[in-house]
Amino acid sequence: MPNQTTSGSEPDRRELLSISAFFGSAFMARHGLGAAAAVAAQAPTNSPPVRGMKKSINLWAFPYPDKWSLKECFQIARDAGFDAVEPNFDLEGEFSAESTDDEIRAVKRMADEAGIAISGVCSFLFWPYSMTHPDPQRRAKGIELAGRMAEAAALLGTENLLVVPGAVYAPWLEDPIPVPNDVCERLAREAVQALIPRAQRAGVTINIENIFANGFLFSPQEMAAFVDGFESDSVKVHFDTGNIMQYQFPEHWIPILGKRIKNVHLKEWDKRTQEFNLNTFRTLLDGTTNWPAVVGELEAVGYEGYLTFEYFHPFEHYPEALIYQTSDALDRILRKSA
Repeated sequence: MPNQTTSGSEPDRRELLSISAFFGSAFMARHGLGAAAAVAAQAPTNSPPVRGMKKSINLWAFPYPDKWSLKECFQIARDAGFDAVEPNFDLEGEFSAESTDDEIRAVKRMADEAGIAISGVCSFLFWPYSMTHPDPQRRAKGIELAGRMAEAAALLGTENLLVVPGAVYAPWLEDPIPVPNDVCERLAREAVQALIPRAQRAGVTINIENIFANGFLFSPQEMAAFVDGFESDSVKVHFDTGNIMQYQFPEHWIPILGKRIKNVHLKEWDKRTQEFNLNTFRTLLDGTTNWPAVVGELEAVGYEGYLTFEYFHPFEHYPEALIYQTSDALDRILRKSA
């Protein structure tokens, strides 16, 4: 293979660092690409610990409700060192569309007793009940569910509601129906606009999540324009690092989204994996995300909120190991641990 460097016969330090970040130091060592650069690429930073950002974890990482109760989840998350958890609103169960206000308040008391906060509310219901679905009844159900989620978030003591405004296509559904791009954008705007009064009454922010695989809001510029179009402080961004990693880089989105970012999901991705589905996300640090760059950009825009690990596959054996492992990884990402 011909040498592709721009000067000299050997790759410079910047190129070696890039190669190391992509392939890993073990690959570099095997191929004689410079052990010193490989070590430098992974050397711990001497920067002080990150201030203002807090550790959170989504409950999809827990074997709930199959093996652990909600109370156990809260306590284990607290014991592992998390500041908060992010529960998922469902159609039925302890925290769901069938829950009364008092039952949701009971969940809040349970979290308080465990000494853990609620970082926000998330839900998979935005897919089967997409607010841009071709069926108007399905759309209406989605908007109604999102409104109830806003009220539920307030009852839990959080002002953060993650909202997926729509989808051109959702490949993980059994019967996805494509929606034309212009129709998707129009319906998504109408849906979010309809949600704003209900969210305002609840004191909750509608945080639009970047998905990428849903064929909608592909770039940070599109996301910024979508959010700004509402001219409302009640519409912000829930930024997900992993959802764009197949083709883009989270550290490039953050400076553009800036102060619009109200909440953050951390998901690990490995660019050596090409397929995109819910099974391809990895545990934190077992991928190619440039976490020092991501955190550095979040610091630069003044973000001081939760960093919530989102993962869809609790460990079958010793599930608590994933919780403690993630807490440790977050300490390192936040420069709290050497």
